[in-house]
Amino acid sequence: MLGPSLASFAQVVYKARLACDGTPMTAATHIKRLCGDLQPRVGIILGTGMADFAEQVEAPISLPYTALDDFPLPAVSGHAGQLVLGRLGQNTVAICQGRSHYYERGDATAMKPVINTLQAIGCETLLITNAAGSLHHSAPPGSVVMTSDHLNFTGMSPLFGDSGNQRFVDMVGAYDTDLRQQLQAMADAREIPLSEGVYMWFSGPQFETPAEIRMAGILGADTVGMSTVPEVILARALGMRVAALSVITNMAAGLSETTLSHEQTLANAHQGAAHVSTLLTTLLQDVTL
Repeated sequence: MLGPSLASFAQVVYKARLACDGTPMTAATHIKRLCGDLQPRVGIILGTGMADFAEQVEAPISLPYTALDDFPLPAVSGHAGQLVLGRLGQNTVAICQGRSHYYERGDATAMKPVINTLQAIGCETLLITNAAGSLHHSAPPGSVVMTSDHLNFTGMSPLFGDSGNQRFVDMVGAYDTDLRQQLQAMADAREIPLSEGVYMWFSGPQFETPAEIRMAGILGADTVGMSTVPEVILARALGMRVAALSVITNMAAGLSETTLSHEQTLANAHQGAAHVSTLLTTLLQDVTL
């Protein structure tokens, strides 16, 4: 196991991004060489306000995205842009502190190198967190909603341009039933309010209009946000199990008198982040994924 100093040295060495035979080294190859016998089984993507969750990892190996070939650099406050590997409870994990969003470059494939790398180093399960707006006053800011399904309002797909029949991904049951049941049982046991709902992906970066939110409600959405769906599509294309938890940071447009802003998102994200952290920690400690 590498200590922090050796991990830092490895980051410097890797800037050349060359294997011993002189060929380019992929992010997955680099991570495997650093981790040795540690093989992550669970990938975790941390959304706004959740970066501190990675501090629970035992004997962590931390790599900035800048040291990992093709990893996107998050351009949004609240997203650290770092991969943390180690053990948490009964599981070996690879935690992504931050993501790149479609709206940053108009690219639905922005997280493709990340998801591909997580799967390549051994992750079979992907746990996703995000900040979202709520369409229901029963799920106010500070609460947590688990995604049961999603609506892709953007019409974009990270699989555009792929070839072969594997691009035709079955999205029925995209959010794993067993994982959802386990998280719900853990929430009930700890008296953490946890509801389920349909997440609608908007492109952003502007917030939705009240008319768009009324439309979202008519179509069956319970939460709205600007991430997650491309990551789920990519993970399902690779056969990974997925669960997603949303920290509610605001009531959606037109449902409150509060002016929507990213500052509000950052402030309110911390309210529900503690509950999400508890649920993920309990799942990883009690269940081998």
